Amino acid sequence: MQYKDYYKILGVAKDATQGEIKRAYRKLARKYHPDVSQEADAEARFKEINEANEVLKDPGRRAAYDQLGSQWHGGQDFTPPPGWDTGFEFRAEGAGGHDFSEFFESLFGGRSPFGAQAGFTTGQRRRGFQHQGEDHRARIRISLEDSFQGARRTIQLQAPLVDAQGHVRVSPHALTVRIPKGIIAGQQIRLAGQGGPGQAGGQPGDLYLDVEFEPHPRFRPEGRDLHQDLPVTPWEAALGGKVKVPTLGGPVELRIPAGARSGQRLRLAGRGLPGTPPGDQYVTLQIITPPTRTAADKDFYRRMAEHFDFDPRQ
Repeated sequence: MQYKDYYKILGVAKDATQGEIKRAYRKLARKYHPDVSQEADAEARFKEINEANEVLKDPGRRAAYDQLGSQWHGGQDFTPPPGWDTGFEFRAEGAGGHDFSEFFESLFGGRSPFGAQAGFTTGQRRRGFQHQGEDHRARIRISLEDSFQGARRTIQLQAPLVDAQGHVRVSPHALTVRIPKGIIAGQQIRLAGQGGPGQAGGQPGDLYLDVEFEPHPRFRPEGRDLHQDLPVTPWEAALGGKVKVPTLGGPVELRIPAGARSGQRLRLAGRGLPGTPPGDQYVTLQIITPPTRTAADKDFYRRMAEHFDFDPRQ
């Protein structure tokens, strides 16, 4: 994927003020508007200018884009690193409805916390002269163990601020969060009153934390279900038996049926994430053949080849 330098597109410095970005956008938009411009590439340039402005005009998206850009080295395809948008606090209004580039959609489109989300209300709510503060959002990553047990964790968030000179600054702050038992990826944790400040005595807005799971060395979550690959020996698969299997609640015994196949999936009911009903844990068998380290090992495999009349490719 090609990296987009939005500052270069608008012709402004990376430390430009929000006012300078606004003026640069208006100037270029007038120049390249398809209804008035005589330039051959006016439509494409106008689209590119609008995309750059959509990111840089918003302090939250701009702060995240700036951090992402610090990890890019020119002259190579760009792939955003996993979790690049974790921990940024921003206004919950989203960006969408435009035919922008693949780069924009991958970072700020519908699957991003910065993208538009249907049914999510935002903005300041008015009561008389009072204005309730804006709702904010942030994406956080938690462990599967925290979801399984429930936990209290201190998280670090970065809130974008515009200073008196019009520059975007990032203000880090910490919050203690109760992680509900059984929460799954895609759900939200609501922190009442932790959003934007109210005006004229109005109540502050709320902060919504979009939950994702950190990669786990053993388990792959799908909703409340957990999936795991389990290495077994050829004799365990052929003869069957019981083996110990790790779960989030501790090791349990799993019965392997005689004649099990590599790729066969076995179910541990109720061993997934808590809920009503709880999730299950699915174990996929992976038959691993022992290495041939000695001459005796090779001789054993030769005797197996002579003994079995078996062709797995038939």
